[in-house]
Amino acid sequence: MANPLIEKLMKNTTLKDTEILSKSDVFLPKKFYDTKIPILNLALSGSVDGGLFAGVTIIAGPSKHFKSKIALTMLNGFLSDNDNGVGLVYDNEFGTPKEYFDASDIDKDRVVHSPIMNIEELKFDIIKQVSNISKKDEVAILIDSLGNMASKKELEDALKENSAMDMTRAKALKSVFRMITPYLHMRDIPLIGINHTYQTQETYSKAVVSGGSGGYYSADNIWIIGRRQTKEGDDVIGYEFIINIEKSRFVKEKSQFPLTVTFEGGIDKWSGMLDIALELGYIAKPSNGWYQVVDQETGELLEPKRRAKDFVNNDEIWKSVMTDKFKKSLSEKYKL
Repeated sequence: MANPLIEKLMKNTTLKDTEILSKSDVFLPKKFYDTKIPILNLALSGSVDGGLFAGVTIIAGPSKHFKSKIALTMLNGFLSDNDNGVGLVYDNEFGTPKEYFDASDIDKDRVVHSPIMNIEELKFDIIKQVSNISKKDEVAILIDSLGNMASKKELEDALKENSAMDMTRAKALKSVFRMITPYLHMRDIPLIGINHTYQTQETYSKAVVSGGSGGYYSADNIWIIGRRQTKEGDDVIGYEFIINIEKSRFVKEKSQFPLTVTFEGGIDKWSGMLDIALELGYIAKPSNGWYQVVDQETGELLEPKRRAKDFVNNDEIWKSVMTDKFKKSLSEKYKL
C-alpha cells in the first residue's frame, strides 16, 4: 500500500535526483576500475578484483615516492576498462612528462591536459567541467599536485613583494572539494589527487597530509606513501613503496601494502602477495630462503621449491594461488 506522505514528498521535491531510498541508484555498488596491480586494487577497495572508484583518492608523500606513477597506473586502469573513457589532467607541477604516460601505456590522445597556475584557476575550470559531465560520460580526473598549488592571493602578494603568510590557501582548496564532491559521486567520476606530506613537531613525529582539512574530509581514500630500499648485496636495485592507509571507505585504516619497483623491471605486478600469502598459509617457507605453494584442498606442499625472486611478475604461479578462496581471505583480512 502506497504511503501518502511519501507520495507528497516525492511530488513536492525540487531535486531531480530524489528517489525512494530502496530504489536510489546513488547507493548501488560502486563500479571498480581494475588497476591491473592486485595490491593496488586491494588497497583501494579491499578486493584484488576491485580497483579505482568514483570519488576522491589522495596519494600523499614526500618527493620521489612514486606518487605520480601510482596515479598514472590508476588512470591507465580506468582507460583500459573504458574504450571511450577520457582522462582530465590538471597539472601545475609538470613533473609528469609525456614519457611517463608512454611508460604507463596511456594513450595520450585520450588525455586532456590542463596546465593551471593557481587554486582559483583549478576551481573555476573543474566546477565547469564536472557540472557538464553526465553520468553516461566516462571521465577520470587527475590533479598533480594539490600540495604544490599556490593560491591567487599568494601570487599577488609575491608580485607586491608582500611577505605576509597567505591564510587563504587552505580555505580556497577546501572550497574546491566542497563544491566538486557531490558531482564526483553522483556522476561516477573518479578523482586522483597527488599531495605532499609534512612531519609534525611532536616527540614522535608523524607524516600529515598538507593542504588543510578540505581534501581530508572529502576523500574516500587517503594514502601516505613511505619507501625503503631493495638491495642485492650492497647494490640498490629498486624500492619498496609502502602504502599506508590513512583513510578509506573500504579498507581497514592503518593497513599497509608494499609495492615493489625495480630499476630494471618496473612495478612487480604481484607486489606484496608473497608475504600476505605466507601469513595466510597459502604459501609456506619450509626452509630458509625457499618457498612452496600450499595445496588449498589438502594442505600439502607442492613442488617445486622456489626462491622469492621466482614469484616476481610470475603470472603462472600466482594464477594457481589466486583462487576464490585466497581472494576471500584477502578481503577478510583487509576489508571493512
